[in-house]
Amino acid sequence: MILNKKETKSIRSAFGKTLEKLGHTNPDIVVMDADLACSTQTQVFAKSFPDRFFNAGIAEQDMIATAAGLASAGKTPFVASFAMFATGRTYDQVRNSVAYPEFNVKIIGTHGGVTVGEDGASHQALEDVALMRGIPHMKVFVPADCRECEQVIEYAAKNHGPMYIRIARTNVCDVFDENYKFEFGKAVLIEDGDDVTVITNGETLAETIEAAEMLKKEGYSIRILHMPVVKPIDETAVVESAKKTGFVITVENHSIINGLGSAVCEVLSENFPVPVKRIGVNDEYGQSGKWNYLLDYYGLSAEKLANTFKNEIDKHKKSL
Repeated sequence: MILNKKETKSIRSAFGKTLEKLGHTNPDIVVMDADLACSTQTQVFAKSFPDRFFNAGIAEQDMIATAAGLASAGKTPFVASFAMFATGRTYDQVRNSVAYPEFNVKIIGTHGGVTVGEDGASHQALEDVALMRGIPHMKVFVPADCRECEQVIEYAAKNHGPMYIRIARTNVCDVFDENYKFEFGKAVLIEDGDDVTVITNGETLAETIEAAEMLKKEGYSIRILHMPVVKPIDETAVVESAKKTGFVITVENHSIINGLGSAVCEVLSENFPVPVKRIGVNDEYGQSGKWNYLLDYYGLSAEKLANTFKNEIDKHKKSL
């Protein structure tokens, strides 16, 4: 593991470059976008393969339905838009035209969470993971850095079935080194500890690692579990970590309702009930502002997380 928050890279660019690289070896890959190719970075693929790129315009529902048709003809469509539109505006088409027949469509939702920033509540998807993980046959991914994003896209291209991959608008720092290997359905133990297990993914992994480092200086021991695949979730890792620490905190740049936190609670309630504290956006909309300000405002910055972790650990220990 590596963490240098002063050096960041565009995870959207990593997605675009990986897609373009795959296009050279897999002629069945086609890409669709909803008039946002510059923002989603599908423009990289479009420049190399203009005959395999289709701009659907601001017609996301048509884009998904067309992708289903292409998949039925043996193609592997990657469709991209802002997470809010790729999931919310297209829910009916995703559910009935893609997931029900289990077509090989890969949906990329960029600009997830409050870190969309100045675009405000209408564009800040806080329900996209919830929507997608509730659909049968749908696999849901939230990679944390560029290296992991590349490997998730490669996995999606090689494996059949409907998938939703959520990536951030903001640049992200490296978390994993060149030895990292993404494994489908497997959580990644980032740090071992005894006081609490913190389960997170996406942008908030780096914030969680930094928060844990702050608290380590005060004698707190935090076990960090990265969950890049929300569905199917790694139930074994969740239960084993809960047995080790007896207390779990989840952190996500998403609503606390029906996202990663809910998935963890479902696993533990049925297998090994322990106290769980969910940290995310508390059943409300986002707002316009600088992304780093919003991350802090909603309690997801390293500083705010460190304070919450400390308070929750102290409270849990007093209850024992």
